[in-house]
Order: sequence, then C-alpha cells, then structure tokens
Amino acid sequence: MGKLLNIFNILHTQTNRKYIERMQDNKVQCMQKARNFDYNFWDGSRRYGYGGYKYDGRWKMVAEKLIKQYNLTNSSKVLDVGCGKGFLLYELKLLLPSIIIKGFDVSKYAIDNSKEEIKESLFLHKAQEKYPFKNKEFDLVISLNTLHNLKIYELKDALQECQRVAVDGYMVVEAYRNEAELFNLQCWALTCEGYFRPEEWIWMYEEWGYDGDYEFIYFN
Repeated sequence: MGKLLNIFNILHTQTNRKYIERMQDNKVQCMQKARNFDYNFWDGSRRYGYGGYKYDGRWKMVAEKLIKQYNLTNSSKVLDVGCGKGFLLYELKLLLPSIIIKGFDVSKYAIDNSKEEIKESLFLHKAQEKYPFKNKEFDLVISLNTLHNLKIYELKDALQECQRVAVDGYMVVEAYRNEAELFNLQCWALTCEGYFRPEEWIWMYEEWGYDGDYEFIYFN
C-alpha cells in the first residue's frame, strides 16, 4: 500500500463553504443538474457546481509538488483520470515542456472548454471503463476528486484500471472522520456517490489491489 500524502489539501481548504445554505437551496434539483457535468456544473451558478471553473494558475503549486514527489522529468508520462478542463496537466506541461500527458473526463463540455495548448491530449471517457493504454504505460496516474462520484462496483473497475496502467498512482477522494464532517459532506456534495471513512477507502484500495498513494479531503 502507498503513502498518505498532503498535496491537494492546500487548494481544498482555500474555499469557504456555506453548508446549510446549499442543503436548503433546492438541493435535489441542483444535484440533478450537476450530474450532467455540462455548462451548469462547470461555469453556471455556484449552486450547480464550480460556479465558473476558469484557469487562474492555482494548479501550479500542485504540479510542482507532484513533480517533486514522483521525480517527474521531461521523459515522464502522466495520465489524469477525471481531468476536467485539464488545468493540472497544463501546469505540468508548462513546468516540463516535453512531458507526455494524457487525460480523460466524462464531461464533453470540460474537454471542449479545456486549454487549447493541451486539448489534443484529452479525450472523452468514463473512469470505470477499460482504458485504451498498455499495462504500466504511465509513470504516474492521478485522479483528483473523481472516484467518489462512482457507484461502488464502478469504483472497483476504475481503481483496477488505474493500477493496471500505472507505475505510480495518486488518488484524492472525499471522506469523513466524524458525524459533523459527514453532515457537511452530505450538505455540500452534488455528485458524490460514495460516502466513506478513510479506513473504508483504504480497505477498498487493498481489497481491489490498488497500491498507489492517496489523499483525503474533509469538509469541516
């Protein structure tokens, strides 16, 4: 089993969230719209998702940490599972111009509205379906805030595919450690299917053969 890391949380904790307001704001309808992963989710009202997911450079610090943690070079190959608009891959490419990047997402809108500089490296695909890559093709496979959006049987397939094509892996998912964090997560999450404690996530990783690194985000 891999290591528990602290790479993404610096971004997660920068956002202020009003949990009760979201729960009371016709949340069922908002969840239904968000799960289309279209304009509403990415660039529509905050009640449906990101509220405008524009490139602002914030992913640079994450890219720098990944490069240091995994000794990435211009000869490395990286796959992002659930890449969204590809901002993290874009930052990796800025820092390492010759690095080979690939990313996919379930959202056609996200791919269509990704950075032009990397758009040719992105494609439409579901995380739970077989990846069009060879075993151990990538030095690093990452997935940030995607896998908790899958049903548990889909999650198994996704984790095993990530493991298959990766030399190293790094996964970030939502989790909770107590009842207060569970409540906040249930109030805030629009697309989450799996509400699990850290130890439950680790159990699934081990049960299904994922041996990469991992990180959890909490809503406190």
